Amino acid sequence: MKVDQTTGWLQGVRRVVSPNCDERPAGAVIDLLVVHGISLPPGEFGGPWIEALFTNTLDATAHPYFEEIKDLRVSAHAVIRRTGEIVQYVPFQQRAWHAGQSCFDGRERCNDFSIGIELEGCDDQPYTDAQYVTLAETARAIMAAYPAITVSRIVGHSDIAPGRKTDPGSAFVWQHLHAVLLDVEDRIDHGIS
Repeated sequence: MKVDQTTGWLQGVRRVVSPNCDERPAGAVIDLLVVHGISLPPGEFGGPWIEALFTNTLDATAHPYFEEIKDLRVSAHAVIRRTGEIVQYVPFQQRAWHAGQSCFDGRERCNDFSIGIELEGCDDQPYTDAQYVTLAETARAIMAAYPAITVSRIVGHSDIAPGRKTDPGSAFVWQHLHAVLLDVEDRIDHGIS
């Protein structure tokens, strides 16, 4: 997996363009990767709802919860489905609207300098092995393109918006991600794909 640094798109993944993005501030250095969890409706997986939310086409009549969120204008740079499939919505050079009110390392407005990756899941249900593998491969590609992002600068939404957000939640095992990241790095170092 590789990031096209001219366009900001991951090569070889499905793209669905979200209108919910804009330009980053002049001189912004992309140096943070934020991991989120999302399920629509809450606790349910599959279906077209995340894509509909990120493209402003969510049918508010399809589920009672959708009436509450129908006016949200949000996006992430990419979503990793339960199967490990990744879909990219916003090129990395642009600012996706994923973090909301947030702060990291004394800096507010994390959308300005971060990349947001959503995992299809919820706080209290285990994420899939395929998601960890795809997240690790994606993180490695992002770190290669944006070297200011290091393993220590991969955080959860809950880390940048404590008290307001809980995702990716207690079901996300950071140690597992770090182990898979090391495995991906080892395979790259040895020319194994």
